[in-house]
Amino acid sequence: MDKDRSARDRVIVGRLIDALPEAVIVIDAADRVSAVNAPAQALFPAVRPDDLLARGLRAPDVLDAVTRARASGHPERATWLERVPVERYFELSVAVMDGAAFEPMMILTLHDLSEARRVERMRVDFVANASHELRTPLASLLGFVETLQGPAREDAHARIKFLGIMREQAQRMTRLVDDLLSLSRIEQNLHLRPQTPVDMVSILRHIADTLAPMARDNDVVLKVDAPAAVIVGGDRDELLRVVENLVENAIKYGASEQTSADRRVEITLVAQERQCVLSVRDHGPGIAPEHLPRLTERFYRVDAGLSRAKGGTGLGLAIVKHIVARHRGRLGIESTPGAGATFRVTLPLKGR
Repeated sequence: MDKDRSARDRVIVGRLIDALPEAVIVIDAADRVSAVNAPAQALFPAVRPDDLLARGLRAPDVLDAVTRARASGHPERATWLERVPVERYFELSVAVMDGAAFEPMMILTLHDLSEARRVERMRVDFVANASHELRTPLASLLGFVETLQGPAREDAHARIKFLGIMREQAQRMTRLVDDLLSLSRIEQNLHLRPQTPVDMVSILRHIADTLAPMARDNDVVLKVDAPAAVIVGGDRDELLRVVENLVENAIKYGASEQTSADRRVEITLVAQERQCVLSVRDHGPGIAPEHLPRLTERFYRVDAGLSRAKGGTGLGLAIVKHIVARHRGRLGIESTPGAGATFRVTLPLKGR
């Protein structure tokens, strides 16, 4: 009779926790898993009914919290970090289920805090990086202002030189603030997919004409290969920004490098059945493999000194990534050291 009741209780508990969105595990008095719902199974595949909890969940902090809760009869909380196969951070709530309807069981509720921790870490890093990027030109401006107010007050040559440097630093801050505002606006509208018809070919031609003087100054040849017209649903200004950032980067950091024997930037647009693929390729020094996964992070630079010297804010590829995501597209980056880099953007065609 007790076995029948126990089996019935486990079925009831299993049905109850299956209705919960959080990951939940129920264990019996012997620390064996009585029930586990789908979210918990997805997080911890090794946790199986009738197995010992310690066999499927090898986390000493969890087992200690279970022991404390069983001894005190009061709810306990614990946090722990899993580093394998990927780093994940969890919070556990454990409480005793005790009553006439059930044998003494314990319910473990697990919260995956990994994404929240990642976002918080990104926020902290973002504030630190933005502050650092603004502090340098501000310090430079203040230094030159004090010099012009003091020792160089009557030095016309120094005044002209310093004012030119101050102008450059102010422009650098302006670019940084503009990029930060652009990134903020794009993120606010990330869930809204733009649907205005936009001809990607006209954008490519426009950017090629706009950046032609920069290409000439850097002894770079721009080559555009595109069909007559390719229509996507999107925001024209944002798509202009994508193409401009990619082509400008290819000119500044790829084709114009002294080690580049082939000083071409190839801009290719291919229309497929449901999507179009934009490729921007340079034949410069390329990018080392360890940098590729982080290129679209805010303020991440392969060569910080070179980027700042050429007017980069460290936000260009982050803006590209967010715009492409808003248009429900994909951004891919391929590079081999010594053989250049290819940035590929895939966008759905209008109506697809």
